[in-house]
This record gives sequence, C-alpha cells and structure tokens, in this order.
Amino acid sequence: MKRIKLEPLALLLTLIAICMSVLCLLSFATSLADERLAKRYAETVKIRYELEEEGQRYLADLNLDEYNTDIIEKEIIKDDYVLNIVLEKTQDSYQLKQYKIEKIWENDTGIKDLWKGE
Repeated sequence: MKRIKLEPLALLLTLIAICMSVLCLLSFATSLADERLAKRYAETVKIRYELEEEGQRYLADLNLDEYNTDIIEKEIIKDDYVLNIVLEKTQDSYQLKQYKIEKIWENDTGIKDLWKGE
C-alpha cells in the first residue's frame, strides 16, 4: 500500500482559503463604499428635485405685471446648491434665459507656506 502525501494538498487548500477570505473582505468593503456613495447621490438628487420644485413654483406664482424691469433674476439656495432663474423682457412678455442648478463652490485658498521645490 502506497502512502499519499497530504502536505502539498493541505498547503494548497490553506492558500485557497486565505485568498477567498481576502476577496470576501474586499468585496464587503467595496459594497459598504458603494452604499455610502449611493446614499450621498440620493441626497444630492433629493436636493436638486426640491430646488426644481421651488423654481417651478416661483415661475407659476410669478405675476409679471408687477415688474417694470427688463430682467428678472431669482436665486434660490438650498444646502450647497443654488438655482439661478433669469427672465428677460421681450416685446409683450418675458422669456426664460437661464434656469440652472449649480453647486456652490468654495474658492481654493491654497497652502500658503508650501515648499515650491527651489
């Protein structure tokens, strides 16, 4: 009767188990990151839809007879987003020139004492 050496097989199975464990941990970490990103995106979409609703409500309730100017501008701010609405007077009414949602950006102040490589 011949003996079968199990050491190489045990080593191979141990290596496979370690690789599978690492892949499982990476998959779990990736799924958590995807969940956080999806929640942040959902919050952004919710804010943009609320701004859209407020902008449409403003345009629906706007009484153009009250204005004697050539341009009507309205800015609606919610969290870090701003909706800019610009109406321009034509011969008999007003025409929508701008209806844009943008994220409010902070200016880059930079690092004052950063070494410039000189």
